[in-house]
Amino acid sequence: MIAPFYADVADAPAPACVDWLTASDGIRLRAARWGKGTNPLVAVFPGRTEMVEKYGPTVGDLVASGYDVAVIDWRGQGLSDRLCDPPIRGDVPDFADYQMDVAAFWAWLDDYSTAPRHILAHSMGGCIALRALVNRLPARSVAFSAPMWGLTLPPATLAAVAPITSLLRFVRKDTSEVPGAGEEFELWNFPFERNELTRDPDRYAWAQAQLRAHPELRLGAPSMRWLAAALREMQALDELPAPGVPALCGVGTGDKIISQDACRSRVGAWPTATLTEYDGALHELLIERPEVRDDFLARVTALFQSAS
Repeated sequence: MIAPFYADVADAPAPACVDWLTASDGIRLRAARWGKGTNPLVAVFPGRTEMVEKYGPTVGDLVASGYDVAVIDWRGQGLSDRLCDPPIRGDVPDFADYQMDVAAFWAWLDDYSTAPRHILAHSMGGCIALRALVNRLPARSVAFSAPMWGLTLPPATLAAVAPITSLLRFVRKDTSEVPGAGEEFELWNFPFERNELTRDPDRYAWAQAQLRAHPELRLGAPSMRWLAAALREMQALDELPAPGVPALCGVGTGDKIISQDACRSRVGAWPTATLTEYDGALHELLIERPEVRDDFLARVTALFQSAS
């Protein structure tokens, strides 16, 4: 079934198709695909709040480098089914649910192509991708941009999340917004001078314009149960060995959202992984200054080429 695609804000080549997928629990998901099924394919695993259109320029660069590309809207964001009221709140009860999205995405791609497949994963998508690879998702290689393998929260906050969420669940309020979450989660309004995503004002303005033009794509602060689920998943993954696929991890030294130390620790214990750190870069390498973004994408395509 054909799904919408906002070409007016995507800055992307025309997709070959944009479909509605259905996860095994009935959640409706949106996914888009570029190419004819003959080239190696890059499956993009977006971060929290992100949607297909935000990867338009990245898709264009990957297509120009000879790749087919596919991008998914995870449950609870983009145009996929939202999971709580209000729908602008980021929510999921368990990170295992995202693996149902991965399964639906992979099955959709299996019907399209048998070419070598690689993963490009950002932030929360990096957490989802790592779990999928540990579970033996077939991919030739994986590139991570600021993967969410740890968060920069105070220890007292980390310790308090689970008991507070349990109490809220008891009174059926665990979908409440994380306390203290404020305007910084409203990308469409938040000033560039205070943002923690990129040091590139033009790309920041472009990302804001997408959400101003199409408010239905917006996603705000996460729920308490999303945060509790994220922390459980990151702790569980930290105790598991790395998957045996070639990997690249890019991190900005100015990133205040994910734990840089968690990335260094994971890559240090991953024999086939390499870490590249970008001095002063913030969280989103793919919308960072050209010297950062271009270098990271060059490393990503070099990894994919070596593993195809």
